[in-house]
Amino acid sequence: MKKMKYVLVTGGVVSGLGKGVTASSIGLLLKECGLRVTSIKIDPYLNKDAGTMSPFEHGEVFVLDDGGEVDLDLGNYERFLDVQLTSDNNITTGKIYQFVLDKERKGDYLGKTVQVVPHITDAIQEWIERVAMIPVDGKEGPADVCVIELGGTIGDIESMPFIEALGQFSCRVGVGNFCLIHVSLVPVLNVVGEQKTKPTQHSVRGLRGLGLTPNILACRSTMALDDNVKEKLSQFCHVSAEHIITLYDVPNIWHIPLLLRDQKAHEAIFKVLNLPSITEEPSLMEWTTRAAICDKLHEPVRIAIVGKYTGLSDTYLSILKALLHASVACGKKLIVDWVPASDLEDMTEIENLDAYKAAWKLLKSADGVLVPGGFGDRGVQGKILAAKHARENRIPFLGICLGMQVAVIEFARSVLGLKDANSTEFDPSTRNPCVIFMPEGSKTHKGGTMRLGSRRTHFQVSDCKSVKLYGNRRFIDERHRHRYEVNPDMVARLENAGLSFTGKDQTGQRMEVLILCS
Repeated sequence: MKKMKYVLVTGGVVSGLGKGVTASSIGLLLKECGLRVTSIKIDPYLNKDAGTMSPFEHGEVFVLDDGGEVDLDLGNYERFLDVQLTSDNNITTGKIYQFVLDKERKGDYLGKTVQVVPHITDAIQEWIERVAMIPVDGKEGPADVCVIELGGTIGDIESMPFIEALGQFSCRVGVGNFCLIHVSLVPVLNVVGEQKTKPTQHSVRGLRGLGLTPNILACRSTMALDDNVKEKLSQFCHVSAEHIITLYDVPNIWHIPLLLRDQKAHEAIFKVLNLPSITEEPSLMEWTTRAAICDKLHEPVRIAIVGKYTGLSDTYLSILKALLHASVACGKKLIVDWVPASDLEDMTEIENLDAYKAAWKLLKSADGVLVPGGFGDRGVQGKILAAKHARENRIPFLGICLGMQVAVIEFARSVLGLKDANSTEFDPSTRNPCVIFMPEGSKTHKGGTMRLGSRRTHFQVSDCKSVKLYGNRRFIDERHRHRYEVNPDMVARLENAGLSFTGKDQTGQRMEVLILCS
């Protein structure tokens, strides 16, 4: 049986360097060389999963086919590698400790004192080995390479058990089966314009002190590294100059795999992993074309995203990626205008007139309006006003999850004349509940209790815009994350007034897709 090869991506100096995109790009590069690739993301927080975390804290909660609520980097992996990952591909401290404590309660440790070393570290290694063997590309058997990204920054207290486990793991799988790529920062001081290597030197020294030695350095900088800077890093970090790669600023992330290819990152990884000569030279033709097209686009299309978490774009990362892919396919330069939903409301007009005017100006100048999902009642009235503005002015509108629900609420209020129409999430005692809590949900536990994962939607008519958008298919499988649904008792009344529910679940009772063309 062939041995699995592992590529570990760590980060140093500061967070937010782009480890997720780097790990995804490395996986893509290896895939283009003819290898089968899978991915694992390690998040050292104590939460069991990302589902109960605020988007302001953690960014988007990415939902998998199996209903896993995971880190947004798994979305990058799926988009770059064209794979379907499982919830076990996201390892958290919470998951590991729960696994170990469950075994301890069952008596599996036979009276031993349960400790971080060896019980937690062994559990981490066993989890990695088990998940790496799960095929995620639709083919039989395990992949050739597993790319592991360790979240956080080297030196974080919560990362220590994982660092120790991965140090042990590198010895466990043996030389030639483990490659460590360390992503670090090489800042340029504006005063002198010089690339400074000290932050990376300190980061690598800290990493080595914890038992891990990098094989390849991926240096984030505003520009390509000077040769003398590479030589200095090579000397002080004990990494050959050929294995030092610059990830400098580029116009769009589709250039990142091209940067890695042009600097022969795949050859360096193959050398460390003791792989035979490259099966195929990575051409990345599709990526080269897409990156070049994106750079040349000039005709703008303005999309207003009316949301609750507009202060952090990572909250809506998958939506942004979908909009970008669509705009490139249409030959348009995407301009996203972030509109805080609460700024559209009457109270803001009283308390902060400038913010109110700015929000409405952005909304009125948009070519299209998108209202994404969210939780809680803050900003809901603003989202309803955005849906009303789009409907009355015939502006293309897309409502996702809560965005769909507010579109129904707005229609019920404005067209049906039900002034108090609402969701029971925001007004439990409303006399006209057009959005209600789903009966199978839990009102006492938040984590993992929503309607999650891939669900089938059946189209009710064959000739409508929503069916055509999906290539005239009879049904689609899409991922869900919600606790509330359109009230089945109000569907007939809404449809008689012109709202068409073109997509429903297999029971015909749950509304999945609505369309209004006037």
